[in-house]
Amino acid sequence: MGPANGSLVTEFILLGLTEQADLQLPLFFLFLVVYMVTVLGNLGLIILIGLNSSLHTPMYFFLFNLSSVDLCYSAVITPQMLMNFIVCKNVISYMGCMTQLYFFCFFVISECYMLTSMAYDRYVAICNPFFYNTAMCPKVCSYLILASYLMAFSGAMAHTGCILRLTFCDRNTVNHYFCDLQPLLQLSCTSTYDSQLEIFIVAGKDIIVPSLIIFTSYGFILSSIFQIRSTEGRSKAFSTCSSHIIAVSLFFGSGAFSYLKPSSAGSMDEGKISSVFYTIVVPMMNPLIYSLRNKDVKIALIKTLSKRKF
Repeated sequence: MGPANGSLVTEFILLGLTEQADLQLPLFFLFLVVYMVTVLGNLGLIILIGLNSSLHTPMYFFLFNLSSVDLCYSAVITPQMLMNFIVCKNVISYMGCMTQLYFFCFFVISECYMLTSMAYDRYVAICNPFFYNTAMCPKVCSYLILASYLMAFSGAMAHTGCILRLTFCDRNTVNHYFCDLQPLLQLSCTSTYDSQLEIFIVAGKDIIVPSLIIFTSYGFILSSIFQIRSTEGRSKAFSTCSSHIIAVSLFFGSGAFSYLKPSSAGSMDEGKISSVFYTIVVPMMNPLIYSLRNKDVKIALIKTLSKRKF
């Protein structure tokens, strides 16, 4: 099916992460391993949470949804990226490109608000523990998740709609490893001012608002941690909290670098590198940071494995 907006282009060619021939094979195996770890880590966490009633708490409810989002949006991006390393010309149809763009936007925006909900959950648990059962009851948790997906749906519709309104005349080589907003804007033969303004506003809202909420929540959490009298307890809590902050900073920082600055031919190559962090690295890191360092998850894993032996 071809474009319905008057565009002459019916397919796009994805340039990939790099055009250096000697790097193609090593990068293929590197990102293949990363993808396998991402799938196994997130899928394993989803199954583990589903099988163990001890993990049916608000925190793990959010982790379950975060892992589902990470699994889905890495599946949208990484296989296409791997194709770039092993084929001479990686071609994707116009509708295939728009579909990939929509689902990428949907899942990445879902992640923004999912991380926000998780930060709020930790804030209430640590700073207002006596209020926790009321503040994070199942109904509230469901509303937070629903709100995350609704924000993602509206944001993805807005971004994809802006690209669908553009006309692509003859240039069809996308300087990226997937169909992203900025590389597609550069190919349009009609004015992109309105689309760039929309992307800046919507992406800015989806990056800045969650970032402010998350870092404010962790600011209060750190303040509470420093009041812990036990040196061992304070050190352990700070270690866990700092790893969460690093993961969140990497995700939102690389996203802001890609979408909240003017695009140019030079910055597009830099954008490809920064996008690796929020599309490839963070989905792999999340299950390691949020679960494998967690005592409850380790206990649940041991119980699950021991049950399977008998």
